[in-house]
Amino acid sequence: MTIKAVILNARDNVATAVADLERGIKVELGAEGKGFTVELKVPVPLGHKFSLCHIDNGSNIIKYGEVIGNATKTIEPGEHVHIHNVVSARGRGDLSREET
Repeated sequence: MTIKAVILNARDNVATAVADLERGIKVELGAEGKGFTVELKVPVPLGHKFSLCHIDNGSNIIKYGEVIGNATKTIEPGEHVHIHNVVSARGRGDLSREET
Protein backbone atom coordinates (compact mmCIF):
# COMPACT_ATOMS: atom_id res chain seq x y z
CA MET A 1 0.00 0.00 0.00
CA THR A 2 1.31 3.42 -0.99
CA ILE A 3 1.09 6.14 1.66
CA LYS A 4 -1.04 8.96 0.25
CA ALA A 5 -1.44 11.16 3.33
CA VAL A 6 -0.42 11.38 6.96
CA ILE A 7 -2.06 12.20 10.27
CA LEU A 8 0.40 13.63 12.75
CA ASN A 9 -1.60 13.15 15.95
CA ALA A 10 -4.70 11.10 16.85
CA ARG A 11 -6.47 14.37 17.85
CA ASP A 12 -6.11 15.79 14.33
CA ASN A 13 -9.23 16.41 12.28
CA VAL A 14 -7.21 16.93 9.09
CA ALA A 15 -4.63 14.87 7.21
CA THR A 16 -1.84 16.12 4.95
CA ALA A 17 -1.42 14.82 1.40
CA VAL A 18 2.05 13.45 0.60
CA ALA A 19 1.26 13.35 -3.13
CA ASP A 20 -1.20 15.03 -5.46
CA LEU A 21 -4.48 13.21 -4.76
CA GLU A 22 -7.39 12.86 -7.16
CA ARG A 23 -11.06 13.40 -6.42
CA GLY A 24 -12.91 10.19 -5.53
CA ILE A 25 -9.99 8.15 -4.19
CA LYS A 26 -10.31 6.50 -0.80
CA VAL A 27 -7.43 7.30 1.52
CA GLU A 28 -6.72 4.94 4.41
CA LEU A 29 -4.99 6.55 7.38
CA GLY A 30 -4.13 5.84 10.98
CA ALA A 31 -2.56 7.44 14.03
CA GLU A 32 -2.00 6.00 17.49
CA GLY A 33 -4.31 3.05 16.81
CA LYS A 34 -7.11 5.23 15.40
CA GLY A 35 -7.99 4.41 11.78
CA PHE A 36 -9.75 6.42 9.09
CA THR A 37 -10.89 5.90 5.52
CA VAL A 38 -11.82 9.10 3.73
CA GLU A 39 -13.10 9.50 0.19
CA LEU A 40 -11.86 12.75 -1.32
CA LYS A 41 -14.59 15.06 -2.63
CA VAL A 42 -12.11 17.22 -4.55
CA PRO A 43 -8.49 16.96 -5.72
CA VAL A 44 -5.98 17.74 -2.95
CA PRO A 45 -2.49 18.97 -3.91
CA LEU A 46 0.74 17.69 -2.36
CA GLY A 47 1.28 19.24 1.08
CA HIS A 48 -2.31 20.42 1.47
CA LYS A 49 -4.81 19.28 4.10
CA PHE A 50 -8.15 17.52 3.83
CA SER A 51 -10.82 16.92 6.44
CA LEU A 52 -11.16 13.58 8.22
CA CYS A 53 -14.59 14.41 9.64
CA HIS A 54 -17.41 16.95 9.59
CA ILE A 55 -16.11 20.30 10.91
CA ASP A 56 -18.67 22.98 11.77
CA ASN A 57 -18.24 26.61 10.80
CA GLY A 58 -16.17 28.30 13.54
CA SER A 59 -14.76 25.01 14.87
CA ASN A 60 -11.07 24.36 15.44
CA ILE A 61 -8.85 22.89 12.74
CA ILE A 62 -6.45 20.54 14.52
CA LYS A 63 -3.08 19.43 13.13
CA TYR A 64 -0.07 18.24 15.18
CA GLY A 65 -2.64 17.76 17.98
CA GLU A 66 -2.86 21.56 18.20
CA VAL A 67 -5.32 24.18 16.96
CA ILE A 68 -3.90 25.75 13.79
CA GLY A 69 -6.98 27.68 12.70
CA ASN A 70 -10.75 27.92 12.59
CA ALA A 71 -13.20 26.88 9.90
CA THR A 72 -14.83 29.81 8.11
CA LYS A 73 -17.56 27.53 6.76
CA THR A 74 -18.74 23.96 7.31
CA ILE A 75 -16.22 21.42 5.99
CA GLU A 76 -17.26 17.86 5.13
CA PRO A 77 -15.04 14.74 5.25
CA GLY A 78 -12.77 14.57 2.21
CA GLU A 79 -12.88 18.28 1.44
CA HIS A 80 -9.76 20.36 0.82
CA VAL A 81 -8.88 22.42 3.92
CA HIS A 82 -7.08 25.61 2.94
CA ILE A 83 -7.41 29.40 2.89
CA HIS A 84 -10.84 29.25 1.21
CA ASN A 85 -12.40 27.66 4.33
CA VAL A 86 -9.94 28.30 7.21
CA VAL A 87 -8.53 31.32 8.97
CA SER A 88 -5.13 30.70 10.51
CA ALA A 89 -4.54 30.93 14.24
CA ARG A 90 -0.74 30.86 13.88
CA GLY A 91 1.75 33.46 12.75
CA ARG A 92 -0.89 36.20 12.65
CA GLY A 93 0.86 39.55 12.88
CA ASP A 94 -2.47 41.32 12.44
CA LEU A 95 -3.94 40.13 15.74
CA SER A 96 -3.54 42.38 18.76
CA ARG A 97 -1.38 41.06 21.57
CA GLU A 98 -1.75 41.69 25.23
CA GLU A 99 1.09 43.61 26.78
CA THR A 100 3.16 41.62 29.23
